[in-house]
Amino acid sequence: MQKINTSASSIPVDLFTTIPQSVEFEGTSFLKVIRRISQQSESNGYKGVLIYSDNRLADPWTLAGEILSETTQLIPMIALQPVYMHPYTVAKKISTLGLLYNRPVALNLIAGGFVNDLKALGDQTDHDKRYDRLVEYAEIIQQLVSSDRPVSYDGHFYQISNIKLQPGLPVELQPTYYLSGSSEKAKESAARLGAFLIEYPEPARTYTKSVSREPGSIDGIRMGILARETREEAWESAHRRFPETRSGELSHILADRVSDSEWHRTLSRQTGQQSNDGQVYWLDPFKYYHTFCPYLVGDYAEVAKELSTYLNEGCHTCILDIPVSEIDLQSTVKVFEMAQEYQM
Repeated sequence: MQKINTSASSIPVDLFTTIPQSVEFEGTSFLKVIRRISQQSESNGYKGVLIYSDNRLADPWTLAGEILSETTQLIPMIALQPVYMHPYTVAKKISTLGLLYNRPVALNLIAGGFVNDLKALGDQTDHDKRYDRLVEYAEIIQQLVSSDRPVSYDGHFYQISNIKLQPGLPVELQPTYYLSGSSEKAKESAARLGAFLIEYPEPARTYTKSVSREPGSIDGIRMGILARETREEAWESAHRRFPETRSGELSHILADRVSDSEWHRTLSRQTGQQSNDGQVYWLDPFKYYHTFCPYLVGDYAEVAKELSTYLNEGCHTCILDIPVSEIDLQSTVKVFEMAQEYQM
């Protein structure tokens, strides 16, 4: 397939792609993939790359440093869960990366995660309380990185007294905050923090929301896109990439049973209601435990038309699934460009 001449810098949507999970690689092969995806994402005009974080994966802060060293503008978006480190340590890492590279990072604030991961680390906090903790956590980080004076904070989960962040972080390097979630508690937390709320969207035909920045609004979506010149080519590639396997289905069922995530339950309910006939919105990659987001699959025009519904509702950020090749990055930009033609 030939190169598609397009660039994400030509569209009014911030596109992030995703770094693969380190458990899928051996030795230095993971480093080569990080470098390739980062460089290709930047050359195609993407704003940044999401870096996963959980008990099985390599340290996201080390990966962020590698991404910054291999690019000139790409922004690492680091998945951040409070259970892993103190908020002062997070602020220190952000300011250190700013000092070394003179570049900002983005934070994807995560309240939950795999329940067994949290239990393994001794965390028994319930769903809503995790969001309360996340708000305190992020507020401390925000105050530390934005102040040139000592900071004190007296919360339920965290207390700090008269701490000044050194090295300091210039205004132009302040991080951007995103918060993933679909529950009312997630929406309230995002509004309190001034964070962009990212959801795993329902099919376009049922997708509605307010475009305002009032509590409860949604600013972005998390999904995969697999678009090609013809519908047949796209679906052939999709089924090859995400095969139906019994082991994957069982893994998904098990994950759903132990998850208290609103978005996970919502998508799981939809997998039993979906018919693939003539549809673009596809949940099989989620159903068979290949990935954790819905996909749009089809030819450029039909994917663009489906995508335009989300853009019409005001979504200005899209965090995309892991790209297999540069063609994935290029074809995604193409459908975003085309989707603008369908916007009201």
